[in-house]
Amino acid sequence: MATNDPAAFRLDCGATWLNLLATKGRAFGARPVERIPDVPRFARWLDACELAPARPVVPADLERARRLREVLRPIALATVDGEAPADGDVQELAGFLDAVADPVVLAVDGRLVRAAPADGGAALGRIARQAVDQLTGPERAFLKVCPEDDCRGVFADPADRRRWCPSPACASRGRVRALRARRTAGGG
Repeated sequence: MATNDPAAFRLDCGATWLNLLATKGRAFGARPVERIPDVPRFARWLDACELAPARPVVPADLERARRLREVLRPIALATVDGEAPADGDVQELAGFLDAVADPVVLAVDGRLVRAAPADGGAALGRIARQAVDQLTGPERAFLKVCPEDDCRGVFADPADRRRWCPSPACASRGRVRALRARRTAGGG
């Protein structure tokens, strides 16, 4: 799913909640890229993540999605750094979990499927639950942060083989910078 289109959805970070973090590209740079700028685009993102709700998403769902993203980001960064997240962020994340009752209803439609979330809030509740499960379980050890200062994207790397996030731009910039550093250190 790697692409050089900065507005393209990033669905290759290793989990849906990590892909939500990637809906704001270059989050720490001078010109962040908002990949869910409006309700229709957010609805397309939910559909791409197989979380399209039964009821259409509304503007309040988009605002809650952005808020969840910005609550999860510092918690994820703290987790990767082995630090305790801020209490306020944890409480706000707990609010996303408590906001919606979303029972698990399974069906078989050529494969095992879960019933669609009732609305955007229920979809966000599922994303929050997935984040909490990974951040509090042994899979947290597989989380990494892209070293590019403007990116700092969090991604899962269970094979421990990646240095940069799945963005080809980050890897390219990092490799070019490393090459220049080697040339400078080598005198030419």
